[in-house]
Amino acid sequence: MNFLAHLYLSGSNIDIRLGNFIGDYVKGKHFDEYPVDVQKGINLHRAIDSFTDKHTSTHSCIELLRPGYGKYSGVVVDVLFDHILANEWAKYSESDLKWFARRFYLQMVYRYSRLPDRVKEFLPFMIKSNRLYSYRTQDGLKRALEIMSSVTSLPENSSYAMEILNQNYPLLSAHFNTLFPEMIEFVRREFEISID
Repeated sequence: MNFLAHLYLSGSNIDIRLGNFIGDYVKGKHFDEYPVDVQKGINLHRAIDSFTDKHTSTHSCIELLRPGYGKYSGVVVDVLFDHILANEWAKYSESDLKWFARRFYLQMVYRYSRLPDRVKEFLPFMIKSNRLYSYRTQDGLKRALEIMSSVTSLPENSSYAMEILNQNYPLLSAHFNTLFPEMIEFVRREFEISID
């Protein structure tokens, strides 16, 4: 799961949402520097990643992308899942996606001082590009993959990812819609989080 799914799965508690958002950027002893609910969000982030990585639906999607992305296929699957969630948002939420995204950006701006330095660096760009909402479109998705490849070791092969998406959207969607309800139930049960 990428940003959008992680944030959706955080429920309405802003500190849990913040923790889930920064989960990849908090290491070791720095964990203890955060309030309890932020720590819960960081742990939630890690649990979501673990659950997703072990799920058979994820493995099936990874195999579709492996010829073009190799060991990085799972990273791309996470982004494709956000694209599917953004396009099928009404299945999971009664709130408007644009409103959900704007509310999140505002919440993080108000808590900017609590963010790790790396998150502080990319948050303005995330807001400017309206990353969460832009996942809806193929242009937004392609741009997200291009940005990731420019700042990480992800290979720049976004055209391949788009080709796989277009050729296999019903299959990718079916896998996502198998995984995501199970993920929601897992989060409710293990973290006692009320989701939308």
